[in-house]
Amino acid sequence: MSDRSVPPPTTAHPSAGAERRHHARVVYHGPARIITRHGASDGQVLDLSFKGALLALNPAPPLGEDCAVEVTLGESGPIVRLEGHVAHVEDGHLGLFCERIDLDSACHLRRLVELNLGDANLLERELAALVRGE
Repeated sequence: MSDRSVPPPTTAHPSAGAERRHHARVVYHGPARIITRHGASDGQVLDLSFKGALLALNPAPPLGEDCAVEVTLGESGPIVRLEGHVAHVEDGHLGLFCERIDLDSACHLRRLVELNLGDANLLERELAALVRGE
């Protein structure tokens, strides 16, 4: 995989509620598209992890709604697609819990996380937890 397909790193940060999370989130601001059975809406992704995403989206689909989120990395880079359900909605923000991710999206997201965390051991722990289903 070419490094040109992944945008330059931003800073990793523990999001609110990180004490409950097993997966580090990385700050990534960019366009996102959320797709539900009722159609598609555009919003902004605020952060990403292997198990979810936080988006600015108004109005947001209802809690529990099945959806997919597509995030384009860079101006014309690869698309990361996460499929899951709306886990929380608050103040114009939507939290997606990811239940499925395709292999290409996982590879692109892995590279983004790797660049942001700057710690290969932490990334390996993240991936091991994901495989174990944590």
